[in-house]
Amino acid sequence: MFDIDFLIFGIMPYAVLAIALIGTIARYERDPFTWKASSSQLLRRKQLMWGSILFHVGIIVLFFGHLIGLFTPVWVLDTLGVSYSLKQWAAVVIGGLAGAAAFVGCSLLLHRRLVDTRIRNNSTWADIGILVLLWVQIVVGMGTIILTLEHMDGAKMLQFMSWSQSVMGLQVNAWQDVVDVHWLYKFHIFLGMVIVAVFPFTRLVHMLSVPIRFLWRPGYQIVRSRRGAKRVRTGLAPYQAKGAKSSNHGQPAE
Repeated sequence: MFDIDFLIFGIMPYAVLAIALIGTIARYERDPFTWKASSSQLLRRKQLMWGSILFHVGIIVLFFGHLIGLFTPVWVLDTLGVSYSLKQWAAVVIGGLAGAAAFVGCSLLLHRRLVDTRIRNNSTWADIGILVLLWVQIVVGMGTIILTLEHMDGAKMLQFMSWSQSVMGLQVNAWQDVVDVHWLYKFHIFLGMVIVAVFPFTRLVHMLSVPIRFLWRPGYQIVRSRRGAKRVRTGLAPYQAKGAKSSNHGQPAE
C-alpha cells in the first residue's frame, strides 16, 4: 500500500541529496561564471544593507542551529549532562530570535526585489522564487515554535534527531520516526528538502564560494577562468606561439 509519509520522509531525502550534489558539481563544471549572487547594491542600497545583514545573520544561525541540533548524537547530550528540556529551550529561544531576524531581513529583500521596477526587471524567476520559498519556510518555522511550546520536554526533538540521523545512516525505516508528528512539522521538513534540491540552480549556491581559507592567508585575489581559454594579449608585446620567430624586428606592438 502506497504511503505518502514513506515517499516524503523515506525516499525523498536521498533523491534530494543526489540532486543537490550532482547539480552543484554540474553547475560548477559547466558554467562557473554563474557561481555568484548578482549584485544590485546600487539600487535601494540602504534597504539592501539592512535586509541582507538581518537575513544572513538569521539564516546562518538557523542553518547551524538545525545542523548541530539534528545531528548531535543523543549520547553526547547524555555524556555532557545536557537535559533534553534545556536543549529544547535553547532551540526555542535562539531559533526564535534568529527566525525573527531572518523574517525581517527576507521581507525587506523580497519587498525590494518586487516593488522596485528596476530591480524586478533585472531579477530572474529563480531570484524571486527562492526568496519566496525561504520566506514561507521561515514563517512555517516560526509557526513550529508555537507548537513546540506545548511539549518542552524534548520528546519531539528526539524524534527529529532520530529521523535525521537514521536517514544519514541509510536506515530503511527512518521515515517511521516522524509519522505521528504535526503536519506543520512535516511541511517544514518538506520545504527544507525542496530548498536543498533547488540549491544548485539558484543564487544560494554562492554560499559555497565563501573564501574561508583566505582568513588566514590574506593578500590573495579570487579569479575564476574558463578551462581551455586562449591566452590574451596584454598590449605590451605581440602574442607569439611557443617557438615562433618574431616578425616585427623589434618594432613596438600595435
